[in-house]
Amino acid sequence: MSATLYWLRQDLRLDDNLALLAACGCASLLPVYCHYPTRDSGWDCPRLGRHRAAFLGQALDSLAAALRDRGSALCELQGPPEIVLPALARQVGADRVVCERIAAPEEEAEVLALRQAGLQVSEIWQSSLYLPEQLPFAIERLPAVFTDFRRALEQAGPQPLPPQNAPTALPPLPAGWTPREPPPRTPPAIEARSSFPYHLPACHGGETAARAHFQQYLARGLPHRYKATRDRLYGVDFSSKLSPWLASGALSPRRAWQMLKAFEARHGASEGSGWIGFELLWRDYFRFLHLRHGARLYHATGLSALPLPAHDAAAFQRWRQGETGQPLVDAAMRELSASGYLSNRLRQVAASYLIYECGGDWRAGAAWFESQLIDYDAYSNQGNWLYIAGRGTDPRGGRRFNPERQAAEHDAQGRYRALWSTA
Repeated sequence: MSATLYWLRQDLRLDDNLALLAACGCASLLPVYCHYPTRDSGWDCPRLGRHRAAFLGQALDSLAAALRDRGSALCELQGPPEIVLPALARQVGADRVVCERIAAPEEEAEVLALRQAGLQVSEIWQSSLYLPEQLPFAIERLPAVFTDFRRALEQAGPQPLPPQNAPTALPPLPAGWTPREPPPRTPPAIEARSSFPYHLPACHGGETAARAHFQQYLARGLPHRYKATRDRLYGVDFSSKLSPWLASGALSPRRAWQMLKAFEARHGASEGSGWIGFELLWRDYFRFLHLRHGARLYHATGLSALPLPAHDAAAFQRWRQGETGQPLVDAAMRELSASGYLSNRLRQVAASYLIYECGGDWRAGAAWFESQLIDYDAYSNQGNWLYIAGRGTDPRGGRRFNPERQAAEHDAQGRYRALWSTA
């Protein structure tokens, strides 16, 4: 058997990695990650901002250490996968690439280009809590509304598969590969006000930190408070903070589910702990929505029959710089730029403000969030922006938030706005 390349994408872990386990049946294996941050978003935004780049670097360093412990290594390449992976395959004598499947247009185009270059590519779906084959309906019959999706799952009663443990050893590295230094890492931003201070070891990007973080969250009984606190605007403990590690793949949703269920078995289930599972289902739904609709989710009109969105470029610049004159929105945009994180409530308020008050194209906002958020995930980012814009699956036809009302409800004392009154 020849060498195999294991192409890491949004699965930067060894635990519960079905694609990695599938790749291990070979004579030699080379795990590889491709850095390609120069792709143009089309909206004058870098595709990979400094916060996500720094968090990614932490995840890759953690992964490289875990691979070394198992007699392997991480190969990091600079350039488009469709160019650098075929060249690496020729160098090490590989004819097969194994990777996780990502059902988004750019990622699917990368796989197609690799196949056109003569490589055999095996894709494994693994980023959702439930696998597509566990659903009680074909993907073509995916319910158009999340509530119907959730109810169908609850009635059918499937359970997530148990997570698979990380392999204790990996196949040897190909003889033709020469180790090289990884590219320079982006240093983390030290921002004391951050709700996700990824410069601290407890919030580092790797798999070990992910497991340790959720374990301490559970040990402190915080899931029981989750539903009551999840709409708060700042602080580390108001939400589970799983999204950055789920987005990079440093934590498997099935492992998180198993840990949550173990907590409920010991301490009892509650509305709060159940709501964490509810959020994992939302995450799944946006993934299955991509399997159902594909590139249509990236069209200007999305799934709707609405006219093309307008776009005010100057207003978009003011919005992303936190200079709209609306205090809550501006505070949110300052936090996003300074820390790479933003509460879910403020993401909705800021997105609504761009679309409905600034006359901005929802796709521009999605591109800015992609650039800035450490927990950027193509599925959830696209799905949520479409939802707010009324071009996705929202049965109400969009969500318009009144920022003054939101401030009165969620920041009555003005503490959040004071905290982020300056950049």
